[in-house]
Amino acid sequence: MSYKIGIPRALLYYEYYPLWKEFFTELGAEIVLSSNTNKSILNAGVSSCVDEACLPVKVFHGHVEELKNKVDYLFIPKFISVYKKEYLCPKLLGLPEMVINSIDNLPPVIDVEINLLKSDDNLHKSVIEIGKIFTSDNKKIKLAFDKAISRFNEYRKLLANGVIPIEAIKVYNKYVNSITTLKNSKYKILVLGHSYNLYDEFLSMKLIEKLQKENMKVITPDIVDIGKINHYISKLPKRMFWSFGRKIVGASSYLIEEKAVDGIIYISSFGCGLDSVLIDLVSRKAKKYKVPFTLVTIDEHSGEAGVNTRLEAFIDMIIWRDRNEDYISTHG
Repeated sequence: MSYKIGIPRALLYYEYYPLWKEFFTELGAEIVLSSNTNKSILNAGVSSCVDEACLPVKVFHGHVEELKNKVDYLFIPKFISVYKKEYLCPKLLGLPEMVINSIDNLPPVIDVEINLLKSDDNLHKSVIEIGKIFTSDNKKIKLAFDKAISRFNEYRKLLANGVIPIEAIKVYNKYVNSITTLKNSKYKILVLGHSYNLYDEFLSMKLIEKLQKENMKVITPDIVDIGKINHYISKLPKRMFWSFGRKIVGASSYLIEEKAVDGIIYISSFGCGLDSVLIDLVSRKAKKYKVPFTLVTIDEHSGEAGVNTRLEAFIDMIIWRDRNEDYISTHG
């Protein structure tokens, strides 16, 4: 029997979807994805989720609402840690419980715990636990996961070669045959934030695409060398305990200090406690090195017109600054 496994196209989808897709497919399951985020999904999520949750979590609930009557299982793992001595955002730690208690008539939820805080042993136990749904053969489960890791590494190679996840997944899923390239882009813009804010084109209002149409080279933390990220984050006086924080602050510090970007745009969801700290760290560093920085805050009430106006002004400022960098006013 082939089970249908529902994977919401939200939150950590852009981080790990290729891995889980291959794993479930190898075990004979059929993957069912929710649609790209749209107004209907947003409205459904806002209606079913608690008011205090941030926008990405509300949107995740909307994706679950769309999937729940189409699949045999929903895959909503409890992500606690994916790197030793680091945690993920609290909203991911309690996500399965939040969804189960907020939405009625759900199919069985695969809410296995992923916790690599102390060692990698937990991952193997979690993989076996998931695989038991499909087969009692542990060797078959292990082989399926090994193949999934191999394919996932191919996806990571695309990122290492400068392909942002939103394009890498399209190539991976064979939605497109080529990758967007900007041969003559003069300006490099670092777009920061959590992956589920950056790459969800509805939430970000296609900000990355709009920058590319203006012939701007877009850089995101996901395509920055992990060695560089870890080196620059180690310069902080205290350890960064959040995996997203390490990636965002480490990548931005490296690119700012090496003068590798012409401007920074940070996309943040309203009320994100972690972002309140990260934005301050990045903006201080940008100010010190005189790199233009702007913040785009999004929630369920955000309008695209306002974001477009700010984006146009930011691009104009980057171009003006480049052309007039050496100009010194007679008034000092």
